[in-house]
Amino acid sequence: MGKPKALLTLKNGETFVARLVRVLSSVASPVVVVTGAVSKIEVSGAIVVHNDRWPLGQLTSLQAGFNALPVSAPAAFFCPVDCPLYRPDTVEKLWNTYQRTQALFVIPRMGNKRGHPVLASRLMMEKILALPETGQTRDVVHQHVDDTEYVDVDDPGIFADIDTPQDYDSLRNLS
Repeated sequence: MGKPKALLTLKNGETFVARLVRVLSSVASPVVVVTGAVSKIEVSGAIVVHNDRWPLGQLTSLQAGFNALPVSAPAAFFCPVDCPLYRPDTVEKLWNTYQRTQALFVIPRMGNKRGHPVLASRLMMEKILALPETGQTRDVVHQHVDDTEYVDVDDPGIFADIDTPQDYDSLRNLS
């Protein structure tokens, strides 16, 4: 795609990472951005942490992000940078659901299909932090399905995932 996904732009010129920080910071503070292959990203309103272990997989970046949060953080959102289109009202609904239910995970869905961002309670953050490098976040999520709140939203942005130039072209037409 010619540049790191975090620095790709939407139709309005906003980068993926800047949009995610803006949307998440409507309810979350601090917002942590974890870098990997590209170590130098500056984004206003976020703590930027570099993950030297990024070649070992996405889990190590998630763990780096959770480690950068204050231990007093009761919960945290997480999502890949290539899923930049969910709306602020979706984030607010997830956060309000967490505050009301104290669920272990809060996940948006539309038409029975789950999307991003995922909200993990402190207990689930600790379980993810304890995973070995070969572990999978989804294993922790699947172990706690009965303690997960699924929030129905009308937000196709929860499914946006940019993996190819064609995905990016489609997204730019939507954004």
